[in-house]
Amino acid sequence: MAVDAYDLTGRTAFITGAASGIGRACALLLARAGATVHCADRDAPGLAETTTLVEREGGTAVPHHLDVTDRAQLCQAVASCERLHVMAAVAGIMHSSPVLETRDEDLDRVLDVNFKGVFHACQEAARLMLAQDVQGSIVTMASGAVDTGGPGLFCYGAAKAAVVQLTRTLATEVGPHGIRVNAVAPGWIRTPMTDRHEAGAQAHTEALMARRSPLGRVGEPDDVAHAVLYLASDASAFMTGQILRPNGGVAMPW
Repeated sequence: MAVDAYDLTGRTAFITGAASGIGRACALLLARAGATVHCADRDAPGLAETTTLVEREGGTAVPHHLDVTDRAQLCQAVASCERLHVMAAVAGIMHSSPVLETRDEDLDRVLDVNFKGVFHACQEAARLMLAQDVQGSIVTMASGAVDTGGPGLFCYGAAKAAVVQLTRTLATEVGPHGIRVNAVAPGWIRTPMTDRHEAGAQAHTEALMARRSPLGRVGEPDDVAHAVLYLASDASAFMTGQILRPNGGVAMPW
């Protein structure tokens, strides 16, 4: 896909979860499109590597070492943007456990990162865009888990479903000001977050997910980053409150 069709020259983007996986792919792609990218993550070495990769390609990256569960840190970092045009709230964690074995602390942790972290990022971005009179784009990271009820997906799926509701509601509230809010709901993407099994088990899982896709493969971070770039750019100027699903055609239940 030609990046030239989605020119972000002169714009500023803030990306959470930028140290690896989908977040890093978004940082690199939006930078290639011309944006100055503010990269936030709690993984300091990964964040430094992303910054280096962006700068090596001639882009501009501003690193923010923070945890999205720390609202004060996150809000301070977002507020540091002289003019904010794009927020991509990508940061997330994976947790799997049967409902009957899920502890309160497990649920709290997943909700804190996967929902409240996104909520705070969106809230602060929208406030800043309104204050700066910027007709910007906010992109949240949902998941294909919102469409299925797979075993062990309770915490993760519940948090992502809340992100979808946040996206749709915020879109109605800030749309009159020219701010668009959309979500991306990926299918199975090969990232450090999904690569949490032993080598043999990981290969089995990926083969299973690939068979469920009409395209015969699992996704890569760039597959999602291109969806984020589209939603961040003027190419999607008439889209808001939508859920974009780069999932390889996997739409059937477990």
